This record gives sequence, C-alpha cells and structure tokens, in this order.
Amino acid sequence: MANLKEIRNRITSIKSTMQITSAMKMVSAAKLKKAQDAITAMRPYSSKLTELLQNLSATLESDASGEYSKQRDVSKVLLVVITSNRGLCGGFNSSITKEVVKTINEKYSNTSVDLFTIGKKGNDVLSKGYNVTANRSDIYDDLTFSNVASLAENLMELFVDGTYDKIEIVYNQFKNAATQITQVEQFLPIKPIEGGDASAVNSDYIFEPSKEEIIEALIPKSLKTQLYKALRDSFASEHGARMTAMHKATDNAKDLRDELLLTYNKARQAAITNEILEIVGGAEALNN
Repeated sequence: MANLKEIRNRITSIKSTMQITSAMKMVSAAKLKKAQDAITAMRPYSSKLTELLQNLSATLESDASGEYSKQRDVSKVLLVVITSNRGLCGGFNSSITKEVVKTINEKYSNTSVDLFTIGKKGNDVLSKGYNVTANRSDIYDDLTFSNVASLAENLMELFVDGTYDKIEIVYNQFKNAATQITQVEQFLPIKPIEGGDASAVNSDYIFEPSKEEIIEALIPKSLKTQLYKALRDSFASEHGARMTAMHKATDNAKDLRDELLLTYNKARQAAITNEILEIVGGAEALNN
C-alpha cells in the first residue's frame, strides 16, 4: 500500500484535474447553447431550399439544369472532411476519420480520392496516409456565412473545371449533446430528386423569370448554404461531444477521488492503530 504522502499527492492532483474538466464542461455548455440555436434555426431554411431546387431541377431537361447538376463518370473524387481544431471531445474526431477511411476503402477503392480537410485534428491524422490537397483550419476563427461562401465557391470551381467529378462532405450532424450522427453528404453534382411526382411543382406556380434563371441563381446559394450548415452542424456537435466527455471525465475523477480518500483513511487508521499498539506494547514492557 502506498504511503500517506503519496496518496495525498494523488488526491490533490485528481482534484485539480476535476476542476479543469468541470470548467471545460461549463464552457462547452455555454457555447453549445449558442451553436445549437444557430443550427436549429438554419435547418428548415436549408432543407426547404434544397427541396425547392431539386423539384425545379427535376422539371427541366437534363442539360438545362446547369453545370452543377451534370452527372459525369466518376474517376476523381474530393472528400471535404470536417473535424475540430481541438481535442478532448470524446470520439468526435475519430468517428470522422474512421468514416473517411471506410468510404475510401469500400466506396472508392478503384477511384482516385483527394481530401480537403477543415480542422487540425482530421488533417493531422489523414495527412499521414492520404493525399490532403488543402487544409482550412482557420475557418473556425471566424465562422460566418461570407467566409464559408468563398470556400464553397472554390469547391464549385473545382467541379466545374473538371478537376473532380464528385465532391462529398463528411461531417458530424448534431442531434443532441450526447449524440452526433456521422454523415457522408453529396455536395456536387447536385443529386436529382428521388421518387415523388416532379410534375407537381408545375401545378400552381407561375415562374417569373423562367425556371432556368431561377435555378441558375438558386444553385450557388443552395450549395453555399449546404456547406455552411454542415460546418454549423459540426461546430455544435463538437461542443456537445466535449461537454459530454468532460462531464464523464469529471464523474470519473470524483469516483477516483472518493476511492483514494477511502484508501487514505484506511491507511491513516492502520497507521494510528499501529502506533497505539506500539505504545501499549512499550508500556507493558516497562511494567514487566
């Protein structure tokens, strides 16, 4: 059994760690509220915009729906990988890197794949085994729509000029503080509507200007919104994952502290008992 001084030092160390994890939990909880409100407010707009765009595209001739909808033979793919700049958030980053490796091995095993990373953690891991063409960790310094829009425009150019035949986004979708859902979402080309009656969009609407002009204006805005939503989802997921991880770490530290306090008290009691026995034994020896 460790001596009393060693146990006291361990208890002091654990208490300090517990204070840190508790503070990090509270900071993440405060940031989570703001991030959660932002993504919750944005989702209905993003979903409706995507739905409208898909419906309009489905009513046009294949060549009229724009350069962003062209389906090409896939020979080169770009995966936009969204992780965080900081750790201590449980399996948040590892779930993304695992999904990227799985996607490359199972879905694009015979296809050339490049990675575009957003976040230091994903870049640090994936750059060791895969071709990372660029890393934009700085986007988190000022996560605004205008900054993300310029990034989306760069990705759109890479698709239009034929550098890549397909672009997908890999990110964590926010569900709640304890749950994040890993998503692989197609960015370009725009996915056509699946199922449903595409002609229904024509029934009660008069388009001014033409549908072609509306789509031409909507597509860039929709793509920018899609990327911004993915980043906002990931941002909220990161703080949710960190809050949960720090909550568990604090609870574990409390359990370990209590266990060490019990061990310390037992050791202290044993030491006191031994001292009493020595005193009694010495007194008896004197009397004899």
